[in-house]
Amino acid sequence: MRVTQSMLSSNMLRNLSSSYTKMGVLQEQLNTGKKISRPSQDPVVAMKGIGFRSDLNRVEQFERNLGEANNWLDSSDDGLDKVGQALHRVRELILDAANDTKTPDDRDKIAKEIDQIKLQIRDLGNTKIGDKFIFSGTKTLSPLYDPNGTAPLYDANGFLDPTNPGVMEDVNIEINAGVELPVNTNGIGIFNEIDDMMKQLQTALEDEKITGVKGDYDALLGLADKNTDLVLSARSQIGARQNRVEMMENRLSSQNIIVTKQMSENEDVEYEKAITDLITQESIHRAGLAVGSRIIQPSLVDFLR
Repeated sequence: MRVTQSMLSSNMLRNLSSSYTKMGVLQEQLNTGKKISRPSQDPVVAMKGIGFRSDLNRVEQFERNLGEANNWLDSSDDGLDKVGQALHRVRELILDAANDTKTPDDRDKIAKEIDQIKLQIRDLGNTKIGDKFIFSGTKTLSPLYDPNGTAPLYDANGFLDPTNPGVMEDVNIEINAGVELPVNTNGIGIFNEIDDMMKQLQTALEDEKITGVKGDYDALLGLADKNTDLVLSARSQIGARQNRVEMMENRLSSQNIIVTKQMSENEDVEYEKAITDLITQESIHRAGLAVGSRIIQPSLVDFLR
């Protein structure tokens, strides 16, 4: 095959163009810090990157879910802690009322304080996170105790109705793929028991005021202890869930680091290698220019100069 000057020139220009392209790619890698800027440059790297980003987004969503779970558990624990403190004060008042030296005026003061504690416990039963009532099961838009008196969760006898659909159900939050954690506490059971005890105590104080017959304060002390145990049991369950959430947070944090590392290894450029490759390509390009200038034959203009 006869090699012409035109073929030599065309090959040289094509090779120079290819050299410019390679230097451009290396320069872009150094500027962006990424191996590719378009999927067409390396479809395998691009597909792996999509998979790693999906995994990372999923982990970040679960971490946000854990934040919501912590809000529920912390608020529930704090609310029940305040209920426990109120019950402790109720127990003190029951012991005080059982004292035979108390005057009717003293018992009237005790009854008034009991009434205020009852209202305080009901307020705690309506604890909210944002616009959600945390002790109402899945009926999160309905308070346990309605201040307007419409009592959406009450039965015909004026007690919280455990048969109301949703109030006994768990509020579950997904904390990992296929793993759900109940974050609410069965408030209706606890507050029903406390309500019943408070009504019995108020009735005993009222009857004693009217008839002078001493109420069965020993039985009421037993109810106070029973309700305190109920609250402590609920708080222990909350504590166990909080521990599980903490372990899941550590697990997700590790997953986040692992996925981020894999994504970096897949996409991020090695600067030392890229700089070395760029310098090498520049040397090749200069050599190509030098050789090309020797291949191209002198023109008539060169002779005229």
